[in-house]
Amino acid sequence: MFLLAELDIDKGQRISIKDEELASLRKAAEFDTICNEIIPKSITEIRRLSSRLSSYPRVLKKEDFERTVLTMVYTAYRAAQSQGHQKDIWAQSFVNLYKALKHDLMFPYNKQPS
Repeated sequence: MFLLAELDIDKGQRISIKDEELASLRKAAEFDTICNEIIPKSITEIRRLSSRLSSYPRVLKKEDFERTVLTMVYTAYRAAQSQGHQKDIWAQSFVNLYKALKHDLMFPYNKQPS
């Protein structure tokens, strides 16, 4: 629901919901905490997450999957706001997260029978 609302990302990379009524909801406070305290925001942290996810031995927990999707949204935003080499770095990070989530979604089908 919150991704459909208009979000604001300030110069300090803090994410907030522009709609005051929506932002006042309890779930919005949880969303704020996840976006601003939990999901990685630097290229180094995002690459580390992608690396961990690419070798994760089982299906992600629901909250880890959702947080990774939010990280993808943030990464796409940064790619759109960047230029030149930085844009390429952010775009590649987005692709790596996409591949990790695709692997997670396909995990039950990729297991070899014993």
